[in-house]
Amino acid sequence: MTVPGQGEDRALAALVASGIEHQVTRHGPVSSLAEAAEARGLEPRDILKTLVVRRSAADYVLVLVPGDRTISWPKLRALLGENRLSLPPADEALFATGYERGTITPFGSTTAWPVVVDETAVGRTVSIGGGAHGVAATVSTDDLVRVLDATVADVTDVAH
Repeated sequence: MTVPGQGEDRALAALVASGIEHQVTRHGPVSSLAEAAEARGLEPRDILKTLVVRRSAADYVLVLVPGDRTISWPKLRALLGENRLSLPPADEALFATGYERGTITPFGSTTAWPVVVDETAVGRTVSIGGGAHGVAATVSTDDLVRVLDATVADVTDVAH
């Protein structure tokens, strides 16, 4: 478990250092993406989930997925040229990024893993995790892609 405040401090410092325009929002505890969207005054599609995907032992990629979509494993495998991909257990995701699930952001990750952004998020303003529960940052996806040198690709399907 992360020390309270440290994840948020690291994430927000990295966001400020990136130089991109952003707005930090804070809200109380939520138990679902729908509740997080409501607390932030957004639609679920406007929340960009940062998912840790394991390529191999100690090799990960961060995949940013709009809230109303899910990873398409065949599309992601084709993009990355990998036969096997998986979502690691929560403790492994924490080890890889320094963030607990539900707080993960590509900003301030303890290792700068490659980032993939689903193409449906491009050209929009979205909310991403802020390194702690109840903390988020609203950013332009285009700025996010630029500063993270992210790959933009079709890697999701509509959630059911």
